[in-house]
Amino acid sequence: MAYLDVPLPPRGCPQIVAAWSTPVPVTEQAAAVARSSALEIQVSAIAKRDPPSSLHRPGVLSTVLGTLFGRNNPKLADARLEALRRIAVLSWRRGYSVSPQEVHAFTDASYTPEQHESLLDSIFATRARQ
Repeated sequence: MAYLDVPLPPRGCPQIVAAWSTPVPVTEQAAAVARSSALEIQVSAIAKRDPPSSLHRPGVLSTVLGTLFGRNNPKLADARLEALRRIAVLSWRRGYSVSPQEVHAFTDASYTPEQHESLLDSIFATRARQ
């Protein structure tokens, strides 16, 4: 476990103590990231491997071949997480050029535009690290 050694303000300096005790304002984007659950972060990371064809309903032949060879449809049962997966797959493939209909479907699933922006920022940060 790691510890951070933070120096305390000197005694008798109330203005410094007041400055240390005032909360730092949180931006909307940081608040949106804080509101993302671990499951949502994991869904957006897993969406990197999903092909764009996973966004469409599989046909009869794809269903039969998937049954025979063990490949399943990655569609999620939860509608809210499926909206996140869809926007994440599109964002991994297309970046900022996601259709407005998909963004609207994402916000209709009770996500905020700030969460969409933080998702895009995390995707581009991951791309920059690779």
